[in-house]
Amino acid sequence: MRNQQSTQESDHAKKMEVRSIKNGIIFCTIVALLLTLYCGLQNRVKSSYFSYSRGSGNVTILIWYWPFGDMLTLKGNVCWDRYKIPNCLLVDQRSFFPSADVVLFHNRELIQGSQQLPTELPRPQGQRWAWMSLESPAHNGNLKKFANIFNMTISYRRDADVTIPYGELKPLETESNLVEDSHINKTSLVCWVVSNYMDHHRRTQVYKELSATVPVKVYGRWNKLPLSSEDLLPTISRCYFYLAFENSLAKDYVTEKLWQNAYRAGAVPVVLGPPISDYKAVAPEHSFIHVDEFSSVQELGKYLQRLAEDRKKYEEYFNWKKHWKVKVHGDWIEMLCKICLQYSSLPLHKVYSDLEAWDKEGYRP
Repeated sequence: MRNQQSTQESDHAKKMEVRSIKNGIIFCTIVALLLTLYCGLQNRVKSSYFSYSRGSGNVTILIWYWPFGDMLTLKGNVCWDRYKIPNCLLVDQRSFFPSADVVLFHNRELIQGSQQLPTELPRPQGQRWAWMSLESPAHNGNLKKFANIFNMTISYRRDADVTIPYGELKPLETESNLVEDSHINKTSLVCWVVSNYMDHHRRTQVYKELSATVPVKVYGRWNKLPLSSEDLLPTISRCYFYLAFENSLAKDYVTEKLWQNAYRAGAVPVVLGPPISDYKAVAPEHSFIHVDEFSSVQELGKYLQRLAEDRKKYEEYFNWKKHWKVKVHGDWIEMLCKICLQYSSLPLHKVYSDLEAWDKEGYRP
């Protein structure tokens, strides 16, 4: 009798154990299904929110890290909402890496070592890695280690895959025959704003020779006369000529010194940088004076003196304002959204085998 009861208890225990196992399996299955549904819903919401899916014609650009650490908000569809650039998804969440069409890397942080390339991650087929720099070759560091890594260049260079210049011309909506008198409030012949003053720079040598011929008013940290952002343009506006001298002589390297400091202030720019042909390709006709146009710096100085005294000829350097206005670029989001406008025309299988050589093309140290 006792054996029979023991057997029954054993059978009951086994049944309970089996039932417990089955319940555990059912519970785990339900949890797994719920997790799967939740993840699927999250992905669907994310996809719907950004209006993104492969094959939809949209381009996803992943900013692996923000240039100079200047993190900006990418809430909503910023490319469309702000700039009416369609089919363009700009993100900075690294979870988008597997689906990104372009992954963007700013050179400064790579060279300094504060950021690294994610070479340990499996790179999706067709994904393009973009190298971006708005610095001249003199400040881009050693790029030899980046051979055979990047598929795109984003630079001020006109021959870059995506060109993002420091400034550009935009046609006026309504052309005007009236241009404000550029002689008003002029008190200085030539002025220059400089902080990075280096003896070996060519611009320093030209300045020394020019200042021996004509008076040059110098502002900036080097001369212990710094200008605030509010005072910069009003101060330059009181000068007939502004020395828009670049700190590096490199192909297409035309910076805010021309677009912002000279054109926006209303001073005729005297430029030193790339060849005159590079300036003519982007700047208004008869709007600047290139140092290389003269046989000597002394001849340049004499020309500036004569021009300032000839009201009619001086005003001719502002005729471009009847047809054009200057747009100065400084918004990272707008510049990066423009990648989408050129994406479809870029070659599919391009690789920069020697990024260093490309960067230094046309560079004059």
